[in-house]
Amino acid sequence: MIDERLSDPEDCGCAPSERERSSFWGSPMTRRGAIALGVLGVAAAGVAAAPQIPAAYAANYPSWPDVQKAMANESTKKAEIGKIEGLIANLQGAAARAKAAAEQAGNEFFQAQQDFVTAAQRADDLQSQADSESARAKDAADKAGQVAAQLYRNGGDSTTLQLLLSGSAANADDLLARLGTMDKLLEANRAVYSDAVAARDSAQSLSNQAAEQRKERDRLQKIAQKKMVAAQQASDAADAAVANESAHLDDLQGQLAALKDTTAKTVAGYKAGVEARRKAEEERKRRAAAERRRQEEAARKAAAAAAAAAAKNNSGGGGGGGSPASAGVGVVTSGWCRPSSGWQSSGYGYRYAQCGSGYCATSFHEGVDLAAACGAPIYAAHSGRVTYAGYNGGYGNYIRLDHGGGTGTGYGHIRNGGIYVRYGQQVRAGQVIAAEGNTGHSFGCHLHFETYVNGAPVNPVTFMAARGISV
Repeated sequence: MIDERLSDPEDCGCAPSERERSSFWGSPMTRRGAIALGVLGVAAAGVAAAPQIPAAYAANYPSWPDVQKAMANESTKKAEIGKIEGLIANLQGAAARAKAAAEQAGNEFFQAQQDFVTAAQRADDLQSQADSESARAKDAADKAGQVAAQLYRNGGDSTTLQLLLSGSAANADDLLARLGTMDKLLEANRAVYSDAVAARDSAQSLSNQAAEQRKERDRLQKIAQKKMVAAQQASDAADAAVANESAHLDDLQGQLAALKDTTAKTVAGYKAGVEARRKAEEERKRRAAAERRRQEEAARKAAAAAAAAAAKNNSGGGGGGGSPASAGVGVVTSGWCRPSSGWQSSGYGYRYAQCGSGYCATSFHEGVDLAAACGAPIYAAHSGRVTYAGYNGGYGNYIRLDHGGGTGTGYGHIRNGGIYVRYGQQVRAGQVIAAEGNTGHSFGCHLHFETYVNGAPVNPVTFMAARGISV
């Protein structure tokens, strides 16, 4: 995997340039801005444009007085019914198309991300093989030198044959034995030398292949970055279309029901029903927000307690990130915290590839799975900025945070409606950012947690342990 000691993304050539980063990560896009700029069509981002909400339907919605007035005349009522039915169909169609475009963009981002990871692993594997061959070449060359030194240790212009015939041999048998030994040494030296040359050539070839693979890795990373931007735009566009649908659909359906009703029920009664549903939904959202605030407050208290405990443990001297936090999510003195209180249900690395309905999990697991419970809070592992919040193929609903210095974290399989942050938002360590779910290529509610160095995933166990956290 990528060496966590790499210091600067620009130095390693594996991250976008400053100009590209500025292009990728410009000012955070608001929902209002998305609509104003026509972002419902994911423009200039490398994916097919999603349908925009037609301007004619984005305004000129009928009011309840319009409905009451239309009911006084049969032909007017019929025309109003047709208009409202058209508005409903277009609202629902625009939202459905925008969500489909967001799903497609998320799948493309996921595939591009996997292509980059595969290329990064291949580059690392080739470089590791090159380093191994280089070490073998050095070892073989050292052995060849030792054999040569043994053969010619007397130096000067004396030949080996002269040394053998210098009178030291007691008899012919002794001389033949010496000649046999010399021949074996020469043969061994030739073999060791040949091995050294072969290892040197292999090391050079592998190094060249690794260099080319790093170029491919960097190319694919830039594609993945662009796909991530496109997927984020499509996700925001879908959210905007759904919000637009929600803002008008209840009223339109209530108005349509009132116009089609042949009983004596009044428009006021239908309007009251719509209002009651709206208030119930607002209350549901209020309670959900209150629960998130409660979770955040609990996380803050846990963080304060963990920081106090870590400070006490470190009061006798020494450095480091504090004592590892296992089940708790408190922020330790390194500024990091555990992203979930759940147990580790799957570790990092190669594993048996599970298959579900229509998909299989990857055989190399790029993160660790932490299982608490469906809807359990997910916490930001460190302070940073949200660089992605939306659907991401096999990860399902996914959040990615940039913590600076080339480090980042990812949070996958978030439940539908469980993303509590938005693109571009600054978050603090320990903040509740999402709710655990079972979206994407998942086989049960859990958090799939990844850690990144210069954009590539690294082992979260060692990465977090270096920061005083056990996952």
